[in-house]
Amino acid sequence: MPEQEPLGTPVYRTSAFAFRTSDEYAAVLNDEKPGYSYSRIDNPTVDSFARAMAALEGPNLPTWPAAQAFASGMAAISTVFLAFARTGAHVVAPAALYGGTYSFLRNVAARFGVETGFVDLTDLDAVRAAMRPATRILYGETIANPTTAVANLPALASLAHETGALFVVDSTLAPPVVCRPLEYGADLVLHSATKYIGGHSDVTGGVVTGRVDLISRVRQVRVDTGGSLAPDEAFLLRRGLETLPVRVRRQCSTAMVFAATISRHPNVARVDYPGLDQHPGHALARRLFDAGPEGGRYGAIVTVTPHGGREAGMAFADRLRIARIAPSLGGTYTKVSHAASTTHRQLDARALEAAGIDPGAVRFSIGLEDAEDLISDAYLALDSLGRV
Repeated sequence: MPEQEPLGTPVYRTSAFAFRTSDEYAAVLNDEKPGYSYSRIDNPTVDSFARAMAALEGPNLPTWPAAQAFASGMAAISTVFLAFARTGAHVVAPAALYGGTYSFLRNVAARFGVETGFVDLTDLDAVRAAMRPATRILYGETIANPTTAVANLPALASLAHETGALFVVDSTLAPPVVCRPLEYGADLVLHSATKYIGGHSDVTGGVVTGRVDLISRVRQVRVDTGGSLAPDEAFLLRRGLETLPVRVRRQCSTAMVFAATISRHPNVARVDYPGLDQHPGHALARRLFDAGPEGGRYGAIVTVTPHGGREAGMAFADRLRIARIAPSLGGTYTKVSHAASTTHRQLDARALEAAGIDPGAVRFSIGLEDAEDLISDAYLALDSLGRV
């Protein structure tokens, strides 16, 4: 290693590390001595990213949190459930839930005897009624995808802890420069780091942050199941953190202007964005989210529902020219998804209705383009819907 400190994160592109003695090898493998043996277990580049995420998630906590990085957001999510929800356990999760998480709970966790109750997480009485003595995890999303419902993090944390459950929060749509759920009582916070953390649509990853004792259990399951992040991806995610505040500030600002303007178009039935005064979670978002010098950060997801149902929603997405039809979110380019047929395809009509997702809803992930260009693009597409 050079004496001078590198400004970029070194990439340890190796699967294995050599030892001076067999005793040293055994001591590292048994966590009796710090070090690295095999990159599925730990890697210095991956640890650098995880430590940086822990620093962002817990700057105001009395005790410094820990973090573990994963090969994808779903690897992070599934590992948390595998670590804390054994056979016979009960989970309470929002009806308005990311489709991948919904599918895991319904199709994978259920096979191992884990039961899930899906409720409106904005209805605290309904959440309280859904909790049981067997409830091990109350699971929420800071900003729901794609409804943009805002979770009352302090109240939900209290409900979870009253029954001895963990409060686990997916904060993918509200990265730490917008909201830090650990500071509001969450036990674990996770992200699909593919989104805002990486920020350039060129890397896949996930991360979980929380108390050291909880993260120790998460790490053990990660090691046993193998969903570990690779060092090259860790480098890209660590680099993404350096521009995270600048990117997200711009995206939030553009999203606010876009949402306010598009909501006035006559072919629009509704616009969901926490920054709008009429959004049911606006006051809560103002209290929980970082204001920033620009006056408010409410995320960069705007869901637009045109009049006309599923056909109109798909036609609207198809006729956009600047915003691109593509999966994922949080990148530099604006992307759109017709929710019912893509991100939430796992939900049937009844589940979509319970989640509050209109069949015509189109999710915009606002990028770094000029707001005026995105608005003009959307207006032209909306104007054409009279000819659907």
